[in-house]
Amino acid sequence: MAEHAALGFDPAPGNPAAVLALARKLGASAKSLDEASRVVTDLVSHSSSWQGEAATAFRASLSRDLPRYLASAHTSLAEAARRLTGWHDTLVAHRELAARYEARAAAAKTEEALTDTRRLARELAAEHAAAARRVAATLNAATDKLAPKEPGLLASIWHKITEDPADALSNASAILGAIGAGVALFFPPAGLAIMLVAGGLSLAALTMHAADPKFRKSLTDGFTKGEFDADFWKSSVTLLGDTVGAVPGVAAVASGAKAGTAAARAAMAAAPEASALTGLGAGATTFRSTTWSTGLAIQEVESPLATWALRDTTNAAARNSVNMAAPAAGFTTAVLDYGPESETIEHASTTTDGVRGVVDDTPSAIAKSKLAWSAVRP
Repeated sequence: MAEHAALGFDPAPGNPAAVLALARKLGASAKSLDEASRVVTDLVSHSSSWQGEAATAFRASLSRDLPRYLASAHTSLAEAARRLTGWHDTLVAHRELAARYEARAAAAKTEEALTDTRRLARELAAEHAAAARRVAATLNAATDKLAPKEPGLLASIWHKITEDPADALSNASAILGAIGAGVALFFPPAGLAIMLVAGGLSLAALTMHAADPKFRKSLTDGFTKGEFDADFWKSSVTLLGDTVGAVPGVAAVASGAKAGTAAARAAMAAAPEASALTGLGAGATTFRSTTWSTGLAIQEVESPLATWALRDTTNAAARNSVNMAAPAAGFTTAVLDYGPESETIEHASTTTDGVRGVVDDTPSAIAKSKLAWSAVRP
């Protein structure tokens, strides 16, 4: 405060040399980021001779996000350096003016002259503070763009859905299947409707996975090259889950289609003079009713594992709890797929789904298919 003893306060606090040094460092960092961005661009454009899965992954990882992040950081640091350079010039001018006011205050002969000088100094202090706030705001805005923000929960889920829609369909099927199984305990028709939708999603997921070259490659490499890695087992478990998830719905629809076709032919044979719409109407009605009744019957089929485990009990609550264990496990692993990235969780989920598919889902699907077939065979 001795430096501004006459005024009694510092109208323009700050260290111009420190500000200029920081501005120069930021400018140098921005230049380095610009050079890094050019290097990355060159790496991508000159790596075309490198072929294979690793090369594809390398180019994808570089060309997707890194150049954008580098460009954003370069722009932000360059803007921050420019703003700090401007603030340095403003700070120097304000401090020179503050020094003149201090000299005037020290030389003042009257109280009126001192008061007038201090008033000018307070106006300078207000202007200085406002300018500092503006610079701080621009620096904060530049800092916000330096690095990508972690996406929120919904944004993260949406990204995973759009990144792999086939897996999203598999997860949706598992979630709806568990919900449908739970609802069926209290209101079977509603549970059946949900479970038929889940079966349709499983069939769609199976189709999309089968059409995905990357998915097929992870399986074929396991059998042809012995690459039984995490991707192989994850793809195998996913394929099994899609298949057994679609089987009950397909079985119910197949039984309805068989019965509907027979009904249409019978209607046409009974009334040859009738139009084709008559047979079509009879077939559609039979298809709908048979599909629904078969679906309800399939819903009542108990898991063979649960039947064996509960062979000595007739407690309904206990049987329901055991029968819900597998759908609940599928629900849990599907939901965890949208959580934070974790190899441990991913491997645990794959193991859980694999065990569930082998010991419960597959035997259950076979039992339900047998029931559907027996309902319509001659």
